Amino acid sequence: MKKKIFLLYGGKSAEHEVSIRTAFAVTQALNFEKYEVTPIYITEAGQWVKREALENPVKQIGELRLDRQKSTTTSPALFTGDSIEKMDEPGIIFPLLHGPNGEDGTVQGLLEVLNLPYVGNGVLASAAGMDKVIMKNLFRDAGLNQVDYVSVLRHEWESNAAASYEKVEKALDYPCFVKPANLGSSVGISKCKNREELVRAFQEAFQFDRKIIIEQGVEAREIEIGVLGNDQPICSVAGEIVPKTEFYDYRAKYEDDDTALVIPADVSEEIYETIKEMAIAAFKALDCSGLVRADFFVTKEGKVLINEINTMPGFTPVSMFPLLWKHSGLDYPELIDRLIELGFERYEEKQKIRYTLD
Repeated sequence: MKKKIFLLYGGKSAEHEVSIRTAFAVTQALNFEKYEVTPIYITEAGQWVKREALENPVKQIGELRLDRQKSTTTSPALFTGDSIEKMDEPGIIFPLLHGPNGEDGTVQGLLEVLNLPYVGNGVLASAAGMDKVIMKNLFRDAGLNQVDYVSVLRHEWESNAAASYEKVEKALDYPCFVKPANLGSSVGISKCKNREELVRAFQEAFQFDRKIIIEQGVEAREIEIGVLGNDQPICSVAGEIVPKTEFYDYRAKYEDDDTALVIPADVSEEIYETIKEMAIAAFKALDCSGLVRADFFVTKEGKVLINEINTMPGFTPVSMFPLLWKHSGLDYPELIDRLIELGFERYEEKQKIRYTLD
């Protein structure tokens, strides 16, 4: 019997298009002899649209942009009907959502309440991994080396913009990076070399979030590593990002396609082992499960600094995470199979928990 998989993608997020690209890539890699695949699209307005199960991979990405006429229901109730509850084996939800309203623990919480198996990180790890300030606070408490940072809320900035800029300049030196606290894919990020650029960066970042983070700029190589597993995670080979732009922004990631990804990265065995240890420590600090891409800086002096982790890294053809595992001996279809296995494994583990006192 085929395992039933529900691909959940789109979403109310600035990363809506990234999610669709990820879903398209996954449909190309799934074994349709092994899985029955049903797309569930969340529109930018938040409508849930389900179509019939696919018989083959979709041919064009536009086929995944569904309209309400193709839906049997437009609410999360689509998970609780005959499609799942009356199956001999439970289906599994594969969230391919990036950014807020999907990658941040909100959808994971819904699936937990419905007691459904799903791929990837749970509520806590997703929420903490999405909020860069909370994430870095947890890294700090876990003793992981990282760059200095400060955060600012929109109401603080609107009440006294000058004080907000002075807060940054007192704690950090130029250049620094300004980012929305709760977005990925390098959306809304700016590099600032002076006060004038800092002002513009605040204006840009606050379009995407009520909280921003400002990080100390550092001259370093950007090294990434994949982490896979639940209670006993393992790491891939390391890869290096060599952007042709000044930094690895949204355009470099998804549009220009001219950023060099060097896999495996040319780092010493000592540095690689340090990165692996820190990646697993970060994975455990946030109580992650399934998958994580951990991003690091390596300075000229060989110091390793953790930048961030991504609890739902992209699966587009130019995405680092699947490429890291491919070079580690796990092809894309096998990687997806393993993620599905890990989702079921965590679900079965949670079924052992007692919720009543007899």
